Amino acid sequence: MTAPQLDSFQALADPSRREILLMLTKDKRSINSIAEQFDISRPAISKHIKVLYQAGFITFEEKGRERYCILRQEGFDQVKEWMNFFEQYWLERLGKLEQLLAKNPDIGKNTQKK
Repeated sequence: MTAPQLDSFQALADPSRREILLMLTKDKRSINSIAEQFDISRPAISKHIKVLYQAGFITFEEKGRERYCILRQEGFDQVKEWMNFFEQYWLERLGKLEQLLAKNPDIGKNTQKK
C-alpha cells in the first residue's frame, strides 16, 4: 500500500520541518544527526521526517545501518507552481495598472495632500 501524498503546504507549516529542509541543503544527513539538532524526542523527529517524505520533499539512502535523508526537487514543485500562479496574477494586475496610469496621467493627482 502506498502512503498518501501530503499537501506540500501542510508539510511546510511546521517550523521544525522547515529547519530540517534547511539542514539538508548543506548535505544529506542521517536521521540521528538531524535529531541531535533538536530538543524534541527521536520519535517526534521521525514523524517530521515521515511527513517530509510523504510530501515528496525528501528521500532516503541506506548506508549500512544508517538512513540518510536527501532533498528531492519534486516536493517543491507544488509550492513553485502555486507561487508562479500568483506571480503571474500580480504581474498582470500591475501591468494593467501601469497601462491605466499611462493613459490617464492625472489619476491620483487630486488625492495628494498639500
